[in-house]
Amino acid sequence: MSRTFLALLQFDGGAFVGWQRQREGRTVQGEFERVLTRLTGAPAVAHAAGRTDAGVHALGLGVSFSMPERWDAAAVRRAYNALLPADCWVAGVRRMREGFHARKCAAARRYWYDVGTDADAWSPFRRRYEWALDQALDAGRLVEAAEGLEGEHDFVAFAAKGTPQAHFRCHLHTARWEPRADGAGYRFVVEGNRFLMHMVRMLVGTMIDIGVGRRAVGDMRRLLTSSDNSQTSPPAPPHGLFFVSAQYPATWYLEDSA
Repeated sequence: MSRTFLALLQFDGGAFVGWQRQREGRTVQGEFERVLTRLTGAPAVAHAAGRTDAGVHALGLGVSFSMPERWDAAAVRRAYNALLPADCWVAGVRRMREGFHARKCAAARRYWYDVGTDADAWSPFRRRYEWALDQALDAGRLVEAAEGLEGEHDFVAFAAKGTPQAHFRCHLHTARWEPRADGAGYRFVVEGNRFLMHMVRMLVGTMIDIGVGRRAVGDMRRLLTSSDNSQTSPPAPPHGLFFVSAQYPATWYLEDSA
């Protein structure tokens, strides 16, 4: 018999080529499954709530996996944090009902993207975790650019080319710019039912061009009706993006947690 668990994984994405296993390069999934295989004594697979790009960070990426019945949530968390590399850490573990899948069962996913507008954004303690733009942004233009994003839209103009998709429709529950608490720039907060490859970074890249005056505010609404991404601004750098959390229906959770 086995038990299903959900880990809330944090990681610094700077040394990873993304979550998903690849033929070459270090991946978060590879590190997580290496530990899982060691703990279970057999090849094992873990599933994440989303597939992060190379360089993208996570504060609470949901990861589902199975362990032998003798394991409880507290023991799983202790073991993982003893064996994971220093750039990964399990913030919490919950026991879940049989059949739970971190990606398929997610009702919503939340990201944020940090932009630094001051010269100190180039500090080695900041530039790994934000876009060191080092120039002023028009807050009003940013807010206006994001106003039309909430709701359901076809985001094909904000998706990487050549990515197989059944469709490009996503429903965004939240899409807003807000001043950062440290006063050093702005944060874009976005939550939705699903996201396309590079979608958040392409949204941010286009809105930053609007915020510095390189594009018209109305470009966002126009791009939402476009059938390709040829007129979209280049994606924002990956290191300013964080996977913050995933939401799951309460019926999936069992009592055991750590």
